Amino acid sequence: MNYFVIFSIIRKDDMNKKPKKFGKNTKTFSEKILKILSKNANVGYNYKQIAAILELNDTKSRNEIIKDLKILAAQKVIIESEPGKYLVKAISQDYYEGTIDMTSRKTAYFICDEFEDDVFIPTNNLNHALDKDKVKVYVYNRRKGKRPEGEVIEVLERAKTDFVGVIDIQKNFAFVSTANAKMYTDIFIPKDKIGDAENGDVVIAHIEDWPKKADSPFGSIIKVLGKPGEHNTEIHAILAEYGLPYDFPIEVEVFAQKLDTSIQQSEIDKRRDMRDTLTFTIDPKDAKDFDDALSFKKLDNGNYEIGIHIADVSYYLEEGTVLDDEAYQRATSVYLVDRVVPMLPEVLSNFACSLRPNEEKYTFSAIFEINEKAQVINQWFGRTVIYSDQRFAYEEAQYIIETKDDTIPAETSITGQAYRVQKEIVDATLKLDELAKKLRSARMANGAISFDKVEVKFNLNDQGEPEGVYFKISKDANHLIEEFMLLANKKVAEFIGKQKKTFVYRIHDEPNEDKLINLQTIISKFGYKIDFRSKKDISQSLNQLLNDVNGKKEQNLVDTLTIRSMSKAKYSTENIGHYGLAFDYYSHFTSPIRRYPDVMVHRLLQYYLDGGKSVSAEVYEEKCEHSSTMEGLATNAERDSVKYMQIKYMQDHKDEEFLGVISGVTEWGIYVEIISNKCEGMCRIREIRDDYYTFDDKQYALVGEISKNILQLGDEVWVKVKNADLVKKQLDFNYIRKNEN
Repeated sequence: MNYFVIFSIIRKDDMNKKPKKFGKNTKTFSEKILKILSKNANVGYNYKQIAAILELNDTKSRNEIIKDLKILAAQKVIIESEPGKYLVKAISQDYYEGTIDMTSRKTAYFICDEFEDDVFIPTNNLNHALDKDKVKVYVYNRRKGKRPEGEVIEVLERAKTDFVGVIDIQKNFAFVSTANAKMYTDIFIPKDKIGDAENGDVVIAHIEDWPKKADSPFGSIIKVLGKPGEHNTEIHAILAEYGLPYDFPIEVEVFAQKLDTSIQQSEIDKRRDMRDTLTFTIDPKDAKDFDDALSFKKLDNGNYEIGIHIADVSYYLEEGTVLDDEAYQRATSVYLVDRVVPMLPEVLSNFACSLRPNEEKYTFSAIFEINEKAQVINQWFGRTVIYSDQRFAYEEAQYIIETKDDTIPAETSITGQAYRVQKEIVDATLKLDELAKKLRSARMANGAISFDKVEVKFNLNDQGEPEGVYFKISKDANHLIEEFMLLANKKVAEFIGKQKKTFVYRIHDEPNEDKLINLQTIISKFGYKIDFRSKKDISQSLNQLLNDVNGKKEQNLVDTLTIRSMSKAKYSTENIGHYGLAFDYYSHFTSPIRRYPDVMVHRLLQYYLDGGKSVSAEVYEEKCEHSSTMEGLATNAERDSVKYMQIKYMQDHKDEEFLGVISGVTEWGIYVEIISNKCEGMCRIREIRDDYYTFDDKQYALVGEISKNILQLGDEVWVKVKNADLVKKQLDFNYIRKNEN
C-alpha cells in the first residue's frame, strides 16, 4: 500500500514546488568559500587555491575572493591561520550533523534534531551522499518564512556499501543498476572486478570509492545471486538488499552441532519440575519451532495455576561464543513468504529448544495463580523442566472453543485424520479461553488498541509458486495465546521495573498528534472520526474505528493507515510504557528462539533472581538499538517478499478483470488494491482514457476536466494487469471503469 502518497507524510513541497536553486551568478563567493574551508576544516587555503577549486582564473573573480576572505575574517567567521591562509573558525551554527532521507526524485531531506522541519537538499547539493548516510550539512535560507535548504559538505558515515542490482557488462567495464528508487546512481565496475558475473545477472556490488569528479561510485562484485526472475535469486536478493543472511557460517553450524542437547538429571535438580502438570502448545499448523507452552492446574482454593513456559534458549546460548555472536548480529528470525531465515541453527530452533509434544524440555517460566476474574493473585519466575502432552494448531484449538467437542475432525486436524482429545485438555482449553477473554476485556477497558490486521498468505506448490491467496484472521485461539503471552511479558517487566534495575523493555510512545490529524483527514472521507478530547478517548475512538471498518471495502486501507499513525515500538532500557497495549511495563520474554531481546531478558531476569546488581544501562541500550534496527530490516524484507509473491501471482492473471479499492491518489495516478487478494498496483493518470484528469490534493482525488468524474480514496474501480515486473517489484494496472454499484 502506498503510504508515501496518501498519508500526509507526503512531502508536498517536493512534489508541487520546484525548490529555489542558486544559479552560478546568484550564489555569493562567501558561501562557496565557507563550503571549501568546511570540507577541510584543518587545512588553510589562500585565495589562489580557492580560485583553482572554483575553476576561476580571471582577475575580477580572484579580487572578489580576496575581498570576501577579508570580510569573513573581519566577521570572525574564519581566521587567518598564517599570512594569506585561512581556516574556518570551528563549525558555525550553519553546519549540522544528521541523516540523509532520499526521495524517489533524486532529491533528499536532511534529518537533524536541531530542526523541527526536515531540511531540503536539492539533487546538485547531495555531493555523493546516499540514503540514510550520516552527513555534515551546510544549511542556508534560514530566515523567518523561508524554507531551509542545505548542501552536503561531507559524508561522515555510509549507511550501507553493498547494493543489489543487475549488471550490464560492456567491453572494458560494467555498471550495476538497482531497482531501489532511492538509489539515484548506478555503480561503475572496472573490468578486473567483475568476477564470475555474466551480463544480466543479479549481483551484490560493493562500493569501494567515489572519486570527487566521478558521476558514479566505483565498486566490485562480491556475490552473484543468479538470473533475474528466478525464484531463489529474487528471494536472496530481498535478503541481500537489507544485509540479511540466508545461511549460517560453517563455524556456527559446527559449534551448534557439538552442543550437548540431552536432558540431564543434574540440571533437572536445579529447576522447578513441572513434568507432571498438564501442558500443551498452540501454534500455526505449519510451525516448526514451538517456543511457548501453557500449563494448567485447578487449585484446591478454586483458583488456577497457569504456567507460561518459554524455551530456555539462554541455557544453550552462552555469551562470548560464535553461536551467541551470530544470534546477536541477526537479532531476529526473518519470516519470508516461502521460508524462515532463523536466528538460531536448526539443531536448536527446531529440535533442542522447540517444545515438541511428548518430549522433556528445559524452559524459563512465568507461573501465575489466577482467580475466576482473571486477576493475578501470586506469581513466580524461574527455570523449569516441562513435558508437553499435546500439540495443537490454532485451527484445532479453535474447533474445541467453538464446539466444545473432544473429537477433532479430519478436515481440521494437522495430520488429516480425526482424533480424540483428552477431556482434561478440552476443559483446560475452554477455561483458558474464558480467562483470556476477561484479560482482553480488561486491557481494552484500560485503553489498549485492538490491531487485528488481516495478513495476506499464499498457498504455495512444491516449487514455491503461488497457487492461491488467503487471509489469516485472528480468532479466539489466537487471542488465547496472545493474552497469556502478554501477561507474562507484562509481569516480567513489572517485576524488574519496580526494582529500578536496568532491563530490556519493549516500549511504544504515544502517537504524534499531527499523524492522527492526517489520519482523521483520510477517514473522514468514509464517515469516521477520532475523538481527541483525551488519551483514553483517542484510544476508544481508534478501537471503534477499527471495529466499524471490519468487513468493509476500506478495512485494509484504514487498518494499515491507523497502524502507520502510531509510533513505532522499539527496544530500550528507558521505560516509557507501551501505549498500544496500555501497559506501564512491558518486555519481550516469550520468543527467544526468534528474538534476541528475549534472550537478553531471560539472562537479566535470572541474574536478578540470583541477587545480581543492576547492569550497565549504556551497554544494554546499544544492544537494544541494534535489535530494533535489525527488526526493522527484517520487517522490510518480509513486506518485500509478500509484494514479490503478489506480483508473481498476478503474472498468471493478466487476462482477468479485478475489482479494487483506490488506496492512494497522487499527481501521477491512482493506487488500487484488489479486494480479493490485497495486491496493489498503479494506474497512471495519462493512461486513464475516459477523460483528462488532474490531481486535487485537497480531496486526495483525480478530477475529470470534462465529466467532472472524481476518483478518490475508497472508490471501487475495475482494473486489469498491465505489467507485473518481478525484478522491480512493480505492479501496473490498466484502469477499466469505476464501479457504480
